[in-house]
Amino acid sequence: MKNLIGEQVLMRIFIGEGDRYEHKPLYEALVELLRGEGFAGATVLRGVCGYGANRVYHTQKLLDLSADLPLVIEVVDTQEKMSAIMPRIDGMMGGGMITLEKATVIRYSASAGKPAK
Repeated sequence: MKNLIGEQVLMRIFIGEGDRYEHKPLYEALVELLRGEGFAGATVLRGVCGYGANRVYHTQKLLDLSADLPLVIEVVDTQEKMSAIMPRIDGMMGGGMITLEKATVIRYSASAGKPAK
């Protein structure tokens, strides 16, 4: 496990639940890419509603099963790793938004009793 304590970079990737890359959900393809490239970790968050550049409002309603809800993938790692992976991520996305900001990592460790895979 790498040492990430201190100043790092937080990348947020904003996409839609229905976005795809090579016949699979884009969020899954991005997480697989990040894991394969040795990033410290990634989390996919599902929004309850939102809109993006096309201004279409997406929300989950009781009878609407195809709401294309917003997703945010959060990743923290070094600036060097973010810069290196950015062209590949950009090439996988048809739309959406990517943001970067400084993040101070206070703690980064595996759960006690659970081996890192």
